Amino acid sequence: MNNYFSSEMSNIYLPRPAKRLRVSSYDITGGNDDRWHVQPGETAVLANLEGSGCITHIWMTLMNDPKDEEHFLRKSILRMYWDGEEKPSVEVPIGDFFGMGHALSKNFVSEPLQMSPENGRGFNCWFPMPFAKSARIEVENQGTLPLLTYFYIDYEANIKLPEETLYFHAQWHRECPTQGISDKGDNRSWCFGGENTTGDGNYVILQAEGRGHYVGCNINIHNLRESNLWDWPGEGDDMIFIDGEKWPPSLHGTGTEDYVNMSWCPQQEYSAPYHGIILGGKENWKGKITYYRYHLRDPICFDKDIRVTIEHGHNNHRSDDWSTTAYWYQQEPHKPFAPMLPAEKRLPLDEETIRWKRPEELGL
Repeated sequence: MNNYFSSEMSNIYLPRPAKRLRVSSYDITGGNDDRWHVQPGETAVLANLEGSGCITHIWMTLMNDPKDEEHFLRKSILRMYWDGEEKPSVEVPIGDFFGMGHALSKNFVSEPLQMSPENGRGFNCWFPMPFAKSARIEVENQGTLPLLTYFYIDYEANIKLPEETLYFHAQWHRECPTQGISDKGDNRSWCFGGENTTGDGNYVILQAEGRGHYVGCNINIHNLRESNLWDWPGEGDDMIFIDGEKWPPSLHGTGTEDYVNMSWCPQQEYSAPYHGIILGGKENWKGKITYYRYHLRDPICFDKDIRVTIEHGHNNHRSDDWSTTAYWYQQEPHKPFAPMLPAEKRLPLDEETIRWKRPEELGL
């Protein structure tokens, strides 16, 4: 086996020391039922690959009637295991893994992740996922009805990975609501007042140990504030602490929209290779918002550990529904993930419920 390299436009003309293979949901009887029927409570092993290789592309679409099984994109969990490990390196609700939260799908384009027509229900992932001995990919249906699952998992086998190869990881996190403060009083002071000089209380996108690099996230915010005053929920700085550092962090930003490479409290939906807004919220930034920022050209490296955080409102004043999926590469073993929230704690909040109840009354 020769040394393996990733395929890019600049080297696509070079011979590749690999064999292209695929596992998919095709009907092995020769019929046209080209899908797997994952029953409620069942975990289906989509791929169980042996030997060395690199997954180069995953396509997936799920079918369920939202009228019958609402929020099934949050009720189904995608997990991945490398080289026989017992704890997953990827554990994310399926919709969130492919780039968008709120149990929604919508057309958007980025370099590593895309949701394609119709209505964003064609999911694509191009993050390379190397493995030296084995790879296992599973889907667990935590819903109440069968989950009809179509998929391709394309990979290259018989390759020799460099000894320093880092493994792909992804983890989902939610706080609902984030722990803010009362907004009674002057709105300007509540939006902009106070100083955060520690990072304590920030929303944590990723906390990992080992050697690797962070390659980005999607951020999903549901504005829970009951106010007609200026109500932008993104007035929070990103703060990324590397290798045990305290204050100040190596990377300190200037606002949520700035971290995702936008400006001036945006609402216009936009997608680019490394940053975008899939949902921009409603009038006065009410409702649901989704951003992404992928550090493929500018990965954030760490030798011992990393803590990627962001304020939920300036000085962590806001109490909103936040959820994120972080993506990174690192050497194994990785720090085991916190237990996944049960299905009922992952579901998006209903607009009517929020309208009549304060966040502290929602019981989440």
